[in-house]
Parts: sequence; structure tokens; C-alpha cells
Amino acid sequence: MGKERIPAKSDVKRLDALSWNPSITEDDPFALLAGSNDLEGGFLSLEEIDESEYGLVIPEPGKGGEEEEEVAVVEPSHPSKSKKRKLPDADGGFGHNFEATTEEKVEDEKKAKRKKKKKKENVALDAGVEPEANANKEVDEESTVDETEFYAWNELRLHPMIMKSIYRLGFKEPTPIQKACIPAAAHQGKDVIGAAETGSGKTLAFGLPILQRLLEEREKGAKSFSEKGSVVEKGSRGGLLRALIVTPTRELALQVTDHLKEVAKVINVRVVPIVGGMSSEKQERLLKSRPEIVVGTPGRLWEIMSGGDKHLVELHSLSFFVLDEADRMVENGHFHELQSILDMLPMNIGSVDGRDQVTQNCVTVSSSQRKKRQTLVFSATISLSADFRKKLKRRSLNSKPFMNDGVSSIENLFERAGMRADAAVIDLTNASIVADKLEESFVECREEDKDAYLYYIFSVYGQGRTIVFCTSIAALRHISSLLRILGISVWTLHAQMQQRARLKAVDRFRGNEHGILVATDVAARGLDIPGVRTVVHYQLPHSAEVYVHRSGRTARASADGCSIALISPSDRAKFASLCRSFSKESLQRFPIDNSYIPEVMKRLSLARQIDKILRKDSQEKAKKSWLERSAESIELILEDHDSEDDRVNNYKQKKTKSIHLQKLQQELKVLLSSPLQPKTFSRRFLAGAGVSSLLQHQFEELAKQKMDENGSCGGESKRGKLMVIGQDCVEPLQALRSASHEARIDVKKMAGKQRNIENLRRKRSEKKRNERKHLREKRKKERKRLKSDTELVD
Repeated sequence: MGKERIPAKSDVKRLDALSWNPSITEDDPFALLAGSNDLEGGFLSLEEIDESEYGLVIPEPGKGGEEEEEVAVVEPSHPSKSKKRKLPDADGGFGHNFEATTEEKVEDEKKAKRKKKKKKENVALDAGVEPEANANKEVDEESTVDETEFYAWNELRLHPMIMKSIYRLGFKEPTPIQKACIPAAAHQGKDVIGAAETGSGKTLAFGLPILQRLLEEREKGAKSFSEKGSVVEKGSRGGLLRALIVTPTRELALQVTDHLKEVAKVINVRVVPIVGGMSSEKQERLLKSRPEIVVGTPGRLWEIMSGGDKHLVELHSLSFFVLDEADRMVENGHFHELQSILDMLPMNIGSVDGRDQVTQNCVTVSSSQRKKRQTLVFSATISLSADFRKKLKRRSLNSKPFMNDGVSSIENLFERAGMRADAAVIDLTNASIVADKLEESFVECREEDKDAYLYYIFSVYGQGRTIVFCTSIAALRHISSLLRILGISVWTLHAQMQQRARLKAVDRFRGNEHGILVATDVAARGLDIPGVRTVVHYQLPHSAEVYVHRSGRTARASADGCSIALISPSDRAKFASLCRSFSKESLQRFPIDNSYIPEVMKRLSLARQIDKILRKDSQEKAKKSWLERSAESIELILEDHDSEDDRVNNYKQKKTKSIHLQKLQQELKVLLSSPLQPKTFSRRFLAGAGVSSLLQHQFEELAKQKMDENGSCGGESKRGKLMVIGQDCVEPLQALRSASHEARIDVKKMAGKQRNIENLRRKRSEKKRNERKHLREKRKKERKRLKSDTELVD
């Protein structure tokens, strides 16, 4: 700070002319020590003036920057009644003009009333009162909405604030799972077990009842606050954890969070995701804001819970406990942390013996408060036994605590979560389980030819977003490497990727209309990406549930889509059992034009050679020891025991390999420069292979386009765009629908054929085993005979 300038005498007189008041009152005991003038000793005291008398508005602290240094000036509404004065600036002069009006006192009274009103609103908000500003936030948008289009939502009796969000999001009518679950969960207060096909709107089926109950409790708190004038009980105020939603994957947790935030945008409800792969410190800071809804994965949730986070440990205020994709939670070897989280939940049973200290600290409320919690469980595939409710009733009457027996089944999971016996079970899955508008197909091929048929699908039917599923990360890396060498841009998603890379891959795939995502079963559940037209099963899943969830990435929300399974001879039995579990008696073959395959195999052969060289180079680089890499980083030279001839030979081999790689890449580049054409296609004569219906249609479209261009250009010549003739650039779903229905196969026949093949193999193996056994016995007898002969000779 610079030195302050000493004010002039005239300025001092003006300052002294102001009505200064002592800041210390006479009754203050500190006033005895303060001096009365400049000549007396003691403590100096401060004096102040009333800013309202001079039209000054003192800025509020905390605004920072230049705004704190500026003095706000109240402009009078009637200039004729005002007198202009000057304020002393920072240098001691009078540089700022201000005007004192006769209405300043009235304005100050209005400001004081507004401050009191705002303070009262803040207190009411703590008690559950919804501010009036939020209620009228989107009046303009609501006025333009035709409520008759959303008439189907009226029977669900949702809160007006929720209906505003539904109007804004454009959901014209609820889905069947929402129609069935919302009344039971929101108005009847029941626990819910919901099963419906993928893409049926299960997120809002449990999200809307949560928001409905929070809004109802806020209104109840506001009413109590207005009647009694006191703060209501702690359980109905904001700042406590009201809903805990557990999902099996990070992507699903983030997706559920985004959906709930969109609906709760005008409701002032905070939703926070807690997932792995991100900074736990940042997530702990988010939890300090005490959000009402937390969505997370079991691993990171338990990590923060076990760390003693108060917001997550205080589960006595929990109103909703939600398990999304519950069937994934009970798989063997997965989600051990979920068992610990379930043990933390306050149960309706009387005894809490056998629990850890943290759990006993949580269970400090009455049983009436515990009964308020609702348990909502959703999945695409749930199978329950006939005596399921009896088990729940027995468990609710049993006072013994749970032992560490794990979560072995879906019913055991419900019992441990404290689900009540009168839970509403809503099963909307059909016999085939998969979506109604999903067209399923398959391609029979050898295991080594799967890459060729996959490239064929992308080259000929490469329209729309496509997800390719693999069961292993090694297969994923193999596919993605080959496709990139062949000039096809793909994104990958698997469990070994960092969370930032996973989110980036999903965002880029979402932003590309014809993108391709190669993923493991991490992306099989809950990933809601609009416009996914095709799902390719490069490797069959290990269970029917995973197949359902994989195929459910397409044909979502009443849209259509198709799935293609690449079936090798070793996969026939597994595929047949999958079809039987879905009650599929016949399945359509995906149409394959074999005239393309020779050209596809030629390109794929070059790509495999290039991939082999590149993979070998990367493996050699990875084999370098830690010492060699460290030496290279600090530019040290290690002793090399290789002779001069060995080094020369290694250099020549590397150079030869590099030249060979460049030659292969150049050859592949020449092939990729021209579109993929069938073997019968003639480059000299356009109709040399005959005029097919596809070619005829393309000619008609091209002629129509040419006529339109000539008419719009007014006779001027204009260069048109390049068009590929003879190649059907459509979606796989269109190709599947246009194929003949004779290309279907009977699943029973496939299973019978596979059984015959297995029986034949079994017979051959038994025959070989018997032959080997007979040969061993024959040799054994021969050795005994030779031994006896030698003994006789001796």
C-alpha cells in the first residue's frame, strides 16, 4: 500500500463539519480509558457517521475485488429535491459525487424489511419450506406447455414441481414400469421389487418416488413452521441423507446421477455421485455439503463409510435404500463391500448384537423411525421362489443378527437389506426377456474368421452407433488394434482403464452418430446412450442375464435395434442354451454376401501381419529392464557385451523389418483407398456383374439427385459429390429386415445337431481311449513274455 496523502486544511474543515458520533457509548466501561481530545492521553477512540443521512450504501463484505473499494451511491428518484455533495476519496480529496434525497429513509426501511424477509425465508428453508422463487422459476416455460399432452401423468398424482420437470424434459407419458412402481412406492409407502426390460425407464421409477416424498415432507415441515412458528424435527429438514442408491458400475452411477439432477433441477435437492477412479478427497468435500441423495458404487461407498464420514454413517435418517441392477450384486466374487454396507443399515429387528461399533452408533433412533425406510430393488432379470414372502416374514420376526454368511442369492440380498414381507413385486418381463423391438440374429463362422465378418459388417453396414462386446480384455485389444489398422476409428471401454479415460471414451462415442465402441461387460449394464442401433456379440457371454443386458444397449425406450452374435462351432451349444432360456424356437441368420469375403480376407491378412510386427516391437520394448530404462532417462551408456557383428546384424534386422512394415502399410493403404466391392464387381463395365435391385435403386436416386441439382443451379455446371455404386451403406437392422425369411434356423435343430456332433466326438474319444488302453495292455504282455523268455535262457 502506498502512503496516504495528508489532506488540505479545507478538506479537514469539511470533514469536521460532518456530524460524527462516538463509536463507544458512555455506559461502555472502555469509555473511561478513551481520551476526549488530541492532547489527552489514553486509548484513541473511533467516530462514525450515519451513512443513510448522506445517501451512502456500505458494500457488504465478501464481494471482493474492486467492488469493495467502490462506494455505492443512491440515485434520487426526484433530482429537484436532492443536494449534490462530495465524498472524500482514498487520497483525501472529494472525488465521488453523491446525492442525498428525501426518500432515502423510506428506501432504507424497505431494505431492512427485505433483509428480515430473506432471513425468515432462510430459516424456513432449514425447516423444510420451499422458497417462493423456486416455485416460479420457470413460469415462462410452463405457460407454453400443453398439459393435455401429459394427461397420462395425472393418475400418478405427482407433485407440481416434479410435473414441471416432466414438462421441461418432454416425457409425454410414463412407461409401464413407472405406472406400476410410482403409486406403490410414492403413495402406499411399500418396498418395491421391479423387473422390466432394459431401457424401460427404471431410473425414474425409483427416482420420482424419492423426490415426491422429499417434497411432501418439505410441505409438511413448512406447514408446521407456519402454524407453530418453530423449527420442526430434525428428520424432516434438509441436510440429512435421505436416499442411498447403490449401482454395480461407475458409468451407471454417473448416469443415474445425471438423470436425477435433470429432474431435481428446480426442486433444490442435491444429488452427489460417489464412485471409484476419482479423487476421494473431492468426494469427501462434496459430502460435506450434506446432499440428500447419494449415488455410488459399493467399493468407494464402503471406503468412505469405513473412514468415518459422518454424512454416510448417519443412516438413521435414511428414507430410501435403492439397489439398481441387483442381479449383478450377487455374482460370486463380487461386491463384498455391499455386505458391509447392508450391515450398516438400521434394521427393523430388536437386537443389534454382533454388529461393529460403527453400526451400533447408527442404530440410536426409535423403531418407528426405522420403519420409514423403503427398500427399492430393480433389475432387468429377477427370479423369485414361491415362498419368498414367507422367508421375508420369518426374517422380520427373527431377532438374531446376520452372520457373515455373505450375499449368496437375490433373495438373501433382499433379506439383508431389510425388505418387508408386504413388498410389491412388479415383474413386467416377457417370456423372451429381451426388448420386443429387438431383432436378434447370428452369423456362423470359424473362430479365426470372426475378425473378417466383423470388418464386413462395419464396411458394408456401417451406419448407426455400434457396440461390440467381448468377454476378455485380450480379445478387446486384438479387435481394436486390427480395426484401427484397417482405418476404422473405434473407442474402447474396459475395467483396467482409468475412470477419466472411460468417461472420455463414452462421451466421444456418444458424440459420434456412427461411432463404434469395443467394450467388455463393464458397459453391459445401465449404459444409456441414445441412438445405439447395433450390438455385436464378438464373444458369447457366460450367462443369459449378461446377454440380456448386452442386447439391452439397443432398442431402448420403445426404439428398435438389432443384435448380431458371431457363433463359432465351439459356441453352438452355449448359444442354443441361451436361446432356449429365452424361449426362442428359431432365429434369423444375418445376411452375408460371400462375394465380399475374398476382398475382406485380403485386407485382413495385411492388417494381421502389420499388427503382429507392431505387437512384437511393443513386447520387445516392454522387456527392457528397469535399469536400461533408467539409464536411458539420465543418458547413461550401459556396457554392451554384444560383439560388433551382433550389433550390425541387429541393426540390419531392424531395418529389414521396418522396410517390410512400410511395404505392408503402403499395400494396405492402396486397398483401403477404394471402397470395398464384391468379387463379381466389374471396374471396366458398371453392369458387368448384372444390374441388381440395389444397383437399380442407386441409379434412380442418383438420377433424381442430378435433376434436382440441375434445376436449382439454373443450368450452371456444378461438380457433384462422389457416390459409391454397388455398396449398400445401410444399417444392419435394415439389411436384416430386407433379407428373406427363409434364412432362419431352427434352434432345436441346431441343438440336436450340436448334440450329435458332441456324441460323435465322445464316441471317437472313447474309441481312441480304448485303443490306447488295448495297446498298453498288449505292450505290457509283450514285455512280460520277453522277460520270461530271458529268464528261461538264463
